[in-house]
Amino acid sequence: MCGIAGILGRVNDANRAALRRMAACLSHRGPDCEAFWDSAADASTHNSGDADGFGVMLAHRRLSILDLSTAATQPMTDPVTGQTIIFNGEIYNYVELRRELTAAGETFGSTGDTAVMLRLLSLGGPESVRKLRGMFAFALWDPRHQRLTIARDPLGIKPLYLCRNPDPTGDWSLLIASELRAILASKLIGTPKLNPHALASVVWNGFVMGPETAVRGVELLPPGEIRAFDARGKQTYGQRYWTNERPAGPAISEEQLRHEIRQSVRLHLASDVPLGVFLSSGVDSSAVANLAQKVSEQPINTFTLAFEEQELSEGAHAKRIAEAIGTTHHEILLTESMFVDNIDLALDTLDQPTFDGLNSFYMSKAVREAGLTVALVGTGGDELFGGYTSFRELPRLHAAARRSSWLPRGAKVAAAKALAYAMQGSAGSGGGSVPAQTRWAKLPDMVRSGDDVIGLYQLAYALFLPGFQRQLIADGLVNGSVISGVPREMHDLLAHEVRGRSPLSAIAVLEQRCFLGERLLRDTDAASMAVSLEVRLPLVDQVVVEQVNRLPDAVRFEPVRRKAILRRVGLEGLDPNLFDRPKSGFVLPYDRWIRQRLGGQMDELMRDERAAAAVGLQGKTLTRLWNGFRSNQGGLYWSRVWALYVLMRWCHRHGVFV
Repeated sequence: MCGIAGILGRVNDANRAALRRMAACLSHRGPDCEAFWDSAADASTHNSGDADGFGVMLAHRRLSILDLSTAATQPMTDPVTGQTIIFNGEIYNYVELRRELTAAGETFGSTGDTAVMLRLLSLGGPESVRKLRGMFAFALWDPRHQRLTIARDPLGIKPLYLCRNPDPTGDWSLLIASELRAILASKLIGTPKLNPHALASVVWNGFVMGPETAVRGVELLPPGEIRAFDARGKQTYGQRYWTNERPAGPAISEEQLRHEIRQSVRLHLASDVPLGVFLSSGVDSSAVANLAQKVSEQPINTFTLAFEEQELSEGAHAKRIAEAIGTTHHEILLTESMFVDNIDLALDTLDQPTFDGLNSFYMSKAVREAGLTVALVGTGGDELFGGYTSFRELPRLHAAARRSSWLPRGAKVAAAKALAYAMQGSAGSGGGSVPAQTRWAKLPDMVRSGDDVIGLYQLAYALFLPGFQRQLIADGLVNGSVISGVPREMHDLLAHEVRGRSPLSAIAVLEQRCFLGERLLRDTDAASMAVSLEVRLPLVDQVVVEQVNRLPDAVRFEPVRRKAILRRVGLEGLDPNLFDRPKSGFVLPYDRWIRQRLGGQMDELMRDERAAAAVGLQGKTLTRLWNGFRSNQGGLYWSRVWALYVLMRWCHRHGVFV
């Protein structure tokens, strides 16, 4: 687990200095070692640069996990092929791949996964990326063909950002990095501009949905994609090598699924440094902790974040579960004072604007301070097995839309408005100058979406009604390339992957791609790596996802929201009564804290109309929203104001404006 950065361009002192700035920005991702390599310094017999001095410069910040010796230092050059790699992540099937390569006569100077991955890619070419099981983002330089290949893991656990120089005569052609902030730190892109599509995404989703980023001209490489560039930055190859499609073949049995999930947990335990498990007391994290305890040869440490607010704290439940599993358990108390006193530090860990992620930061910080370097989490179970309310509500709306397709849309919308008003009562109008931004208030817009499952899904998660979004964003900033809060490229991918699926299966894809892939995974990566902690996700594994996709809907999802099959395969040996209680999210008590000490800290920025205009927001509308929230107006939740505050703070912190 590391931080990587690279520049395609003239190999000169100016670009080397830019690369060092990028690496310094990534120091938290790799505190154990910093190393640089460039093609001009390549002492091999291979051609290492073109006639005009264009080549590649690579940087690596290392967090040592496997093979702690210097033999695993990156950038790593393969002694057989002369190719050089920088790599962030873990390859969980590297032992199996090493065995295959060794049987074919290959030898290795390192016991870690990087050397195996490098040899595999060097010998097999881009197509061999399909053999990798793990979380990864890498850049591989081939000196013979003057080609830089980059790729990202199938589910998007590890990020990789890229920026192309719009000036074809410039001294650099392509920048890559593990974080957007490292691209900014290069100081090669001039004055950064806020991407209006990212603004629209934050206002709709609360985060920036890829492949767009907060900075115009910087792209997030999509999950499961591989690209190649020549030394001048021209793309010579591109392929999406993995998509979340239902595989062909017969359905798998429950016993086969049990084996695959247990195997995934076992592979995710490989480490040469101390390791633990986040335990939130829910089914997903408990299943990972339970299976880790069963397959590990070492004692398992579990950690839970607890709050003073007992109605929100999972501490007592998690302790009972840990005792039943038999782990060594640790409870970390987070008070309001601890949260507020460290809020600037926590917010500074955000690589892009997002209203989530701070719970991961505080937990990661505490676990790292306890001496651990690797932590397993249960993230992904809800998306795989239907744990969210969306799996119950959206199929009903979808079915109702199909049954009522013969009715005029205008009549259906009018009926939806009447029903929404009746269900919300006096809160339906918001009770103030801002209309209520609730699920019932969204009903008329959802009816307008008909049976468009992507539109229904996005409306269900929207922070604001589409009409109020238009009031929040300055006129003329956003065009039609964003569809229901989704960039067109991502929308096309989603449409392809949900085509032909049942509503339940389609929602699973949307939850995995959007909520998990574009929010949870990216927030977890930024928050955990901010404190040099590697987080692993055994349920977010392409082999597990492919096998789960082979389950019939009735086995996979029924009864909806119970995750019954995950309980059976993951909670063996535990009393079911430990989990027979209402589902609760692992979230911080933001609402109470914003209305108390944190609200005072936010107040000045939320009322600053010039600061709002600088990031493309309508200042007067923002002030109305903030006043409504502070006065306890009905139908305005903490996530709405918090998302906009974080957006403004991030932009002003990094000097990124419209």
